[in-house]
Amino acid sequence: MTTKVKLAVTGLKCGGCEKTVTEKLTALAGVLSVQASHAENTVEVEYDTAVVEEDDLIECIEEAGFTVED
Repeated sequence: MTTKVKLAVTGLKCGGCEKTVTEKLTALAGVLSVQASHAENTVEVEYDTAVVEEDDLIECIEEAGFTVED
């Protein structure tokens, strides 16, 4: 099943940050699309829940050096 999640992310300061998060997430199997916005401090991800879980997305973002808010 495909779903979308919009995550509040701290530390997105510029287009380079958006690019980093987008590249890291799109490298994960099951991620279909990523929209990162430093202006809104959000990352919206469309993904296949049969392949990847939301916790995997959060872990990936945090490993890239950003913080996902609850």
